[in-house]
Amino acid sequence: MDIRKTFKRWSAYQQTVRELNALGNRELSDLGIARSDIQRIARDHAGAL
Repeated sequence: MDIRKTFKRWSAYQQTVRELNALGNRELSDLGIARSDIQRIARDHAGAL
């Protein structure tokens, strides 16, 4: 895997975690996301790139 793709995935992971952590518990609940699921969701998102 080249370094650009690795960086792109890492950046997407970090951004997803940051944005989901900025949401309140009510907003996460409305989306069907538990706070404990944030890292897994971010990994899945970054892996899809």
